[in-house]
Amino acid sequence: MSRRSVFRSVSALASTAVLMGAGAVAAEAAPVAHAAGGSTVKVAAGSPGEFAFKLSTKSAKAGAVTFKVTNKGKITHDFSIDHKTTPMLKPGKSATLKVTLKKGSYPYECTVTGHAQAGMKGTFKVS
Repeated sequence: MSRRSVFRSVSALASTAVLMGAGAVAAEAAPVAHAAGGSTVKVAAGSPGEFAFKLSTKSAKAGAVTFKVTNKGKITHDFSIDHKTTPMLKPGKSATLKVTLKKGSYPYECTVTGHAQAGMKGTFKVS
């Protein structure tokens, strides 16, 4: 096996181990950078207004991104990005959404009818 092949194999195994471990530990600081380039973004749905989102950061590096979504509003909301969506969240409830994002811009929104049109949408940037 060539030196380059060994390096790639070791790097791939290390990255996999870090990614698997990153999901097991959740820290409260946001955004939280993990060794493999992953991050955690806190999302407050229904904040600062009922039809708004407040993200702890609107950008991250490419890789695994965990969105910790909490409904701070008074009605049901969800959070959707890159064709993945949380369950419908009643007021005070939370959900975690894990996605792997490449470099680019990703629209996010609440999929409840009329909510995105009322302002519950934005763009998340990945570098």
